[in-house]
Amino acid sequence: MTKQATGRRVRAAARGVGEVMMSIGIVLLLLCVYQLWWTNVQSSVAIAQAQDQIVSQWRTSSPTPTVSATPSSANSQKPSPTPTPTPTRRKLVSNQGFALLYIPRLRDKVWGLPIIEGTEKKMLARGAGHYVNSARPGDVGNFGIAAHRSTHDEPFANFPDLQKGDKVYVETATTWYTYTLTRDNSHLSPTDVWVLDPVPGKPNAAPTQQLITMTTCTPRYGSTGRWAWWGILTAQQLKTEGPPDGLKHTK
Repeated sequence: MTKQATGRRVRAAARGVGEVMMSIGIVLLLLCVYQLWWTNVQSSVAIAQAQDQIVSQWRTSSPTPTVSATPSSANSQKPSPTPTPTPTRRKLVSNQGFALLYIPRLRDKVWGLPIIEGTEKKMLARGAGHYVNSARPGDVGNFGIAAHRSTHDEPFANFPDLQKGDKVYVETATTWYTYTLTRDNSHLSPTDVWVLDPVPGKPNAAPTQQLITMTTCTPRYGSTGRWAWWGILTAQQLKTEGPPDGLKHTK
């Protein structure tokens, strides 16, 4: 084979390798565009729809009261006390929204953010996800939620801006819950599931407080670690009383 023919083959091979590398580069670029831009567009729409669905459900339905009467003696001539109605708690349904989240420090992204039952990808694409085995808002125990820090509208993009003492507001069909952040840990691994214990880090302890745990991935454009913020319930009020003081001048 002549040197000229060998040169042609080498150049042809180089062009082929170059075309393959260029194709791979285009595919990777498109993947980045999809992950960092298009998922944000899609989730922005999905979040707005989920928010509308939650508010609409609140307007068209209300908790059905149940009656629990105080037992009286069969021989007593006194009338039984008037039963006190208590609202029936609706069962949380997977992939359905049930509450809205407000964090003044993260107002740009977390202002009426839907809280969806479950933390699978399809749930986190529509807002914050509620860990299904954790407490409900206001309950004794640990109310756990998660949200994306990048992609899918990145609700927790500014998670590092949170500070001790910041307020987190959860709105349900009937009640406002105000949590105050107390501490965080930015050096967790995905296997550190203790953060969601009813008493975080104490799996055998009986809970006595109403806690919140918010988690997200770290670093921002990766998922090798986890970051958690914990807080405690410091106030609650019926929605008929209006929004909490911390929201009255910011809503």
